[in-house]
Amino acid sequence: MQKIDTIGSIIRHHREESKMPLRKLAYKLDIDQSTLSKIERDERKINPELLDEVSDIFNIKIEDLQVAYYSDTVAYQIRDLESFSKILEVAEKKVEYIRQSKLR
Repeated sequence: MQKIDTIGSIIRHHREESKMPLRKLAYKLDIDQSTLSKIERDERKINPELLDEVSDIFNIKIEDLQVAYYSDTVAYQIRDLESFSKILEVAEKKVEYIRQSKLR
C-alpha cells in the first residue's frame, strides 16, 4: 500500500528539511512543544487556524495544507464505515449543489 502524507507528516517533513528544531516551530506557532510533537505524529489534530502560519513559515501552498488537513479529518471520521465510498460520492454532490445554490 502506498503511503499517503498526513498534515502531521507534511509539517514534520518541512520542519526537518528546514533543520528547524521542534521547539522553534512550536514557539512560532505559539503552541506547546509537546502539542506540536503529537501533531507531527498524528496523535492530535492541528488547529486549522494554524495552517496559514505553517504555510508562511515553510512557503507551502495553503491549498496543499488544507487538502491534507481536511482529507485527514474526513478519513478519520468515516474510516470504520463500510459505506465510506458512497458517503464521499454523495458529499461531493452535496458540495456542488451548495455551491450552485449560493451562486443563484
